[in-house]
Amino acid sequence: MRDAIAHAGCDALLVTRLVNIRWLTGFTGSAALLLVMPEDLIFVSDGRYGEQARDQLSAAGVVATIEIELSMAAQRDVLRAHARSIQRLALEADGVTWAQQRAFAAEWFPDAELVPTEGLIDRERQVKDDGEIARITLAAAIADESLAAILPMLRLRPTEQAFALELDTEIRRRGAEGTSFETIVGSGPNGAKPHARPGSRVIGEGDLVVVDFGAKVDGYCSDMTRTFSIGEPSSTHARMLAVVGEAQRAGVAAVRAGVAVSAVDAAARDVIAAAGWGDAFTHPTGHALGLEIHEHPRVASTVDHTLVVGNVVTVEPGVYLPDHGGVRIEDTVLVTSDGCQPLTHAPKLTVI
Repeated sequence: MRDAIAHAGCDALLVTRLVNIRWLTGFTGSAALLLVMPEDLIFVSDGRYGEQARDQLSAAGVVATIEIELSMAAQRDVLRAHARSIQRLALEADGVTWAQQRAFAAEWFPDAELVPTEGLIDRERQVKDDGEIARITLAAAIADESLAAILPMLRLRPTEQAFALELDTEIRRRGAEGTSFETIVGSGPNGAKPHARPGSRVIGEGDLVVVDFGAKVDGYCSDMTRTFSIGEPSSTHARMLAVVGEAQRAGVAAVRAGVAVSAVDAAARDVIAAAGWGDAFTHPTGHALGLEIHEHPRVASTVDHTLVVGNVVTVEPGVYLPDHGGVRIEDTVLVTSDGCQPLTHAPKLTVI
């Protein structure tokens, strides 16, 4: 990070996004600031987190000056004292509000030039190390096992809400700290809404049911979507399932180091377009994930990024027809030199 800060022409970086503070230090609390300087690392938080900060930074092997102050004014004063020698201070442009920037300029760091930067930490987070991959892999395995455990519940024709609640509970029972995001269960016409929230609709015979969910382990997310047919699918439903399944396989097959994410998007999208449903695939083919469920890069036609070993991305094409419902199939995959390694393994195209 110090090399990246210097390359940006700055003397130091003030980290304000908590997810980036966690990635750099291991700290999981809800309030902190981190000043990354050429020789020093200054961690600032409030009285709730003194012992936690010392324990977590020590466990992560991070050597830092830990300053615990009860008020924002005191935190300001201690950071200002540490930053006296800084001439150009980098800020996370997407992690600072307008009000914060004005306060930083006038009161916190009045003698420094504040420089908005983008992606200094996010670019480093894109490539996962072995520990991160292990956490994502475990999260994906818990998601696989949880879905398998509760899938028979669909035979009882529950509501979307009841099925989502049982899935979320099973994920926790199996050791995850929670879900990666609010679980999506969309049945029948609700499945045509890509991010439908589970509601009181009873899942019924002839429905397609889109289930999009993930588990979280030690902060790291998994993501998977499966679409189920309640009873034998109609001819249109069967074709939707077949086309999206083919598109998803094509997208996964395109993933490897050295390939542009736009090419992965095209591989999946071309299959759906050839089937006549190009307009019904209404979102990018995927996204990276890690400590956040949506990280850079997105797997989209408009993104200029070439995959490298250690990227972890999703491949999730879909077709959404309001008169018939929706189909989406998604896996989380690890990019390798000669292809990719799927981390989610639940069976696809299941008839309940």
